[in-house]
Amino acid sequence: MGISQNEQQSITDLVGQYQALPGGLLPLLHAIQGDIGYVPDSAVPIIAKGLNLSRAEVHGVISFYHDFKTSPVGRHTVQVCRAEACQSMGSRQLEAHAKQTLGIDYGETTADGAVTLEPVYCLGNCACSPSIRIDDAIYARVDRDRFDDLVSGLSSEKGAAK
Repeated sequence: MGISQNEQQSITDLVGQYQALPGGLLPLLHAIQGDIGYVPDSAVPIIAKGLNLSRAEVHGVISFYHDFKTSPVGRHTVQVCRAEACQSMGSRQLEAHAKQTLGIDYGETTADGAVTLEPVYCLGNCACSPSIRIDDAIYARVDRDRFDDLVSGLSSEKGAAK
């Protein structure tokens, strides 16, 4: 999947902003993902050239950090905690409910492009299990009904991708 000329220009502009910053690769990758919603494969050579790194170094950083996405994601990200504390309080059942309700599996995005479902292995909210995160907000003691309430408006919202 290619990127638009506007996205390519945005990447080039961001590389220009971060190329003089020592250790600028991570902040640059975050900036690209924040602007476009993901870090496209076609950005790797632009980043490598601009930061005087090898393509392998850039790709290695992108693939090492699970938060960097290399393909478009939904406008919202829903994460279900799979850590032991949440599992002991019902997150496995919540996870099955989330997959069924959204009609997708982990790593997939709903057909309308609204929601991407991901596992997460601790939200640091163990005393209030099970927990989920929707975008940047963490929700505690989530059961099926609360999950349904929390995600009910996500598909109907329109807007640009993350």
